[in-house]
Amino acid sequence: MTIRTDQEPDPQQDGGGGHTSNAAFAALLEDSAEELYESAPCGYLSTLMDGTIAKINTRLLEWLGLAEDDVVGRMRFTDLLTVGGRLYHETHFAPLLQLHGEIGGIALEIRQAGGGRMPVLVSSVVKHGATGGPLLIRTTVFDARDRRAYEEELLRARKAAEAAHRQAEADRARLQDALAALQQSLLPDRLPPVPGVETAVHYRAASPDHLGGDFYDLFPIDGKRFGFFLGDVCGKGPQAAAVTSLARYTLRAAALHDPDPISALSTLNQAVYERYTTGDPRYCTTIFGTIEPDLATGQATVHLASGGHPPALVLRADGAADFLHTPGGLLVGILQSAHFVSATAILEPGDTLLLYTDGLTEARTGEDRTALFGDEALRGFAARHAGRPARVVVEALIGLLDDFADGLEDDTALLALGVPAPKPQE
Repeated sequence: MTIRTDQEPDPQQDGGGGHTSNAAFAALLEDSAEELYESAPCGYLSTLMDGTIAKINTRLLEWLGLAEDDVVGRMRFTDLLTVGGRLYHETHFAPLLQLHGEIGGIALEIRQAGGGRMPVLVSSVVKHGATGGPLLIRTTVFDARDRRAYEEELLRARKAAEAAHRQAEADRARLQDALAALQQSLLPDRLPPVPGVETAVHYRAASPDHLGGDFYDLFPIDGKRFGFFLGDVCGKGPQAAAVTSLARYTLRAAALHDPDPISALSTLNQAVYERYTTGDPRYCTTIFGTIEPDLATGQATVHLASGGHPPALVLRADGAADFLHTPGGLLVGILQSAHFVSATAILEPGDTLLLYTDGLTEARTGEDRTALFGDEALRGFAARHAGRPARVVVEALIGLLDDFADGLEDDTALLALGVPAPKPQE
């Protein structure tokens, strides 16, 4: 490239004289090739084909801490390297250079006179004579200390990040264990046996990183009746857990005082409303009911009321499945005075009452996970399992939840109460 110096100078750049830039270019051109070689910002050396050093520049000598007379004709290139560098040179560097005639950007270390090591990047090329035979090897050595420091800093940062990641995973595991233990404390350890009734339950958390708000329970009221409930608290986390605890203990206490489902839900509504009427409002959906088995007839009578909860399903022994509607039931805790409606069902032998939370019906299905499972799909699925024991019905729903695993966005609780079908006579 030719640099033109005959153009009119810009007065704003050189003060109007036009000579400053020309003088700078001239000073550059005055540098001799020898000066450029000796004072280059990198090391240069030329060796014979056996590695004997024939020429070396001042920069490289400064890095080595050696004099030219101690090196030229007395040392080989490998003598400048550390033990590991010499081994790599013999096994990789030299064979590749002989094969390709050049090699570049190899990371090595050179030995310094004071006993130190200096990381460098080495590139070599073989110079050939007129007849095509190799004459010598020209090598360029670049200072890699800054690069080594940068790489070491990256390595330290990577190790620190990996350690932080391991610590975060350990903290997350401990948190999940704590949440699981707390979640379990909000649910009964086991359901009590109910004479003449088979029970089954399942709880599926959408995420192990959050406390869910679904809850259920089954407990004796007197010598004949048992109370049961299933609900879903708005939100997740500790606040939802607090509402869950309040709901469980309130419903249990209310049922022992007055087992009427409407009365129990009204008591819970008042408790939630008064507790959360100011500040952060909270509410829940709940089904509360009583079941009274009749061992003489093999039937069981169910009375229940719903506070804004999805309707219970009754699976009949003949294969039918229908919702037990309780229209008009308001969310629990929304209004100070809420209206609830009760319903009654007689479970015949082989019938099952199924309660569930909306994590099941709002599960996202399909290949793209955009469609909701929905109430009618649930009724159709339940109808295919009607007439089976409550345990088998819940097991089938667990398999369904497994299929929906990627589409479950909310926790799911299932509670099934079934009257066993009579065993066939042998």
